[in-house]
Amino acid sequence: MMQLYHQVCRQCSKTTTEKYSTSFSSAIKLLHPDLRTPVFNIYGFVRFADEIVDTFHGYDKAGLLIQFKNETYAAIQRGISLNPILHSFQLTVNAYNIPPDLIEAFFRSMEMDLKKVDYDTAGYREYIYGSAEVVGLMCLYVFCEGDAENYNKLKPYAQSLGAAFQKVNFLRDANADFEQLNRTYFPGVDFKNFTAHDKQKIEEDIAADFSHAYKGIVQLPAKARFGVYVAYKYYLSLFKKIQKSNAANILQQRIRIPDYRKLYIVAKAGLRVQLNLL
Repeated sequence: MMQLYHQVCRQCSKTTTEKYSTSFSSAIKLLHPDLRTPVFNIYGFVRFADEIVDTFHGYDKAGLLIQFKNETYAAIQRGISLNPILHSFQLTVNAYNIPPDLIEAFFRSMEMDLKKVDYDTAGYREYIYGSAEVVGLMCLYVFCEGDAENYNKLKPYAQSLGAAFQKVNFLRDANADFEQLNRTYFPGVDFKNFTAHDKQKIEEDIAADFSHAYKGIVQLPAKARFGVYVAYKYYLSLFKKIQKSNAANILQQRIRIPDYRKLYIVAKAGLRVQLNLL
């Protein structure tokens, strides 16, 4: 009967991913079947923690985050949790030996969201590492399936990809973060006077992350390569659309990729993989 409980908990993480991010859930489904469930489990965990700090207004966010954090570590130690999201996450952590320092860095960034309203360069880098890069590294543990040498080789590229995704999110959501959550992630940027020069500097940094990340994607194990490449192309397409928008538009609308464009990305990526053009 434990297998039924495992199945129910994993389904909760999968459903969470599908409801919150159609792009990521679509990319995960392009991974080898062996890798899909553990990555869904990671995303479900990350999504719930993010919800605490971003949307649980009117509640004791700090208290809820501390409780979630304590329950996370207890679940990993015990090997079981009555919280289905945490149960499925601990299954992945324990199966793939994901180290606690990655989880701790993630929670540090979530805690920063409770009190930080703007960042200096050091704080920005710490936040990016904990909120995005370590998520990529957790997934990389899954992709490498115990191959420590391959993990260490691919680690910097996974960090660049996570950083690129997060920075694109920051640009896309700049208005909501600034107006609704009173957050400014990019150091030295005043969104009350956001200029084309500010935008260009941010975009140059993101472009460098994407370029570096691609070098690692082509070296990923075959089971992971296609799904990660599609996620990369999704975000690169979104980034290029942001680049074509002026600074004022960034703060007035949330730029999106239409569904027909996502389908085109998947089809084109599939063709490139079949022709061995990655």
